[in-house]
Amino acid sequence: MLLVGAILLVIIGVIHSYLGEKYILIRLFKRDNLPKLLGGDWFTKRVLRFAWHITTLAWWGFAAILYVLSVPSVDVQAEILYIIAGVFALSGTVSLLFSRGKHLSWLCFFTIAVISYYVALSR
Repeated sequence: MLLVGAILLVIIGVIHSYLGEKYILIRLFKRDNLPKLLGGDWFTKRVLRFAWHITTLAWWGFAAILYVLSVPSVDVQAEILYIIAGVFALSGTVSLLFSRGKHLSWLCFFTIAVISYYVALSR
C-alpha cells in the first residue's frame, strides 16, 4: 500500500509542476500588476516559480520516505534522514539559484540538510 502512495506522489509531482507551469505560472507572469519586490517583478516571478516547484520536490521526498518505510532496512531512521537531507539540499539549491541568493530560505534549507545528514552519519 505504501508503494501505491509513493507512486501517486511521484505522478502528482510531475503533473503539478508541468500543469502549474503551463496553465498557472506562465499566465500569471503575463500580468502587469504583480508586486514589485526589490525594484521590479523579476524577484516576485522567481520566488513564485521556485516555491511552486519546491512543493514537487517535497512530495517526491515523501514518496521516497514511503518507499523506505515499505521495504524497511536495518536503519530506517538514517535512511529517512538522508532523504530529508537530500530534499532540503535540493530545495536550498533551487532557492539559491532561482533567486540568485536574494531569497534567504536557502540558508535554512542548507542548515536543515546539514543537520539531517550529520545526525544520520553519527548514528
